[in-house]
Amino acid sequence: MRGFLAPLREGVQGLSSIEMTIKPQSDAVSSPELLRGDIDGVALLSLNRPARRNTLTEAMLAALHAEFDAMAQDKSVRAVVLSHNGPAFSSGHDMKEMQAHRTGPDRGRAYFKDLMERCAALMMKVQQIPQPVIAAVEGVAAAAGCQLVATCDLAIASETARFSTPGVHIGLFCSTPMVALSRNVANKHAMEMLLLGDAVSADEAYRIGLVNRVVPAGKASEEASSLARKIAGQSTLIVKHGKQAFYRQREMPLADAYKLTVEVMVENMMARDNEEGFKAFIEKRDPNWEDR
Repeated sequence: MRGFLAPLREGVQGLSSIEMTIKPQSDAVSSPELLRGDIDGVALLSLNRPARRNTLTEAMLAALHAEFDAMAQDKSVRAVVLSHNGPAFSSGHDMKEMQAHRTGPDRGRAYFKDLMERCAALMMKVQQIPQPVIAAVEGVAAAAGCQLVATCDLAIASETARFSTPGVHIGLFCSTPMVALSRNVANKHAMEMLLLGDAVSADEAYRIGLVNRVVPAGKASEEASSLARKIAGQSTLIVKHGKQAFYRQREMPLADAYKLTVEVMVENMMARDNEEGFKAFIEKRDPNWEDR
């Protein structure tokens, strides 16, 4: 537990009234699927199945769904950092768990469809919740694990991080990870990762736009929590509207995107926090947000 919380403690030096809570996400309290620590509006989630390389098992998916549902309704959470215990951020789906369902009369078709749909729903949920989610990656993020990193609003990688969509090596093209990957990096880079299945370094991931920053080993959570604190210091109402508009306009034709964002800007300017922000700027003082 000490190792899990240390990066967040180091990243919040100078903050007052630090309050930490650990929220188990399974019946196995001694070893929950997820660990969670909260400090002044920043929630740090940590994938906690290192022996299984933090695979997105049925239990892990259920825990993540439950946690993101809860945070979406929790006004005390203003930003989220998604980190991991062990050498892997996540190596994707659990192939042993999947293989066990091939014995049925449909050879697992119904199960595979349900599993992929639950995973896809989680990825959409990460982008639908009002709080920005920042991935902090120290190790391997492969297949659906790479998809999860690409889905997060921001991503910090340490020098030891590696990213891949290696399904082609086992006869399974990474089609669902492709959705998130192709929305983060240019087509040629995405296709290279998908067709070759080779791991790319943190520096290469930064070069192609998969991550925002590369930091020394052991510093990913600290850097991610630093960004989360800055976000947590903004109006949650304004951040919420901005995040929602970003993902909506991205899929629209140019004219429709401008039509949407004009309306969003006007509504934004009707908010109390925008009025306060203008006044604070003119009066050369810090704004006092009320999140409305």
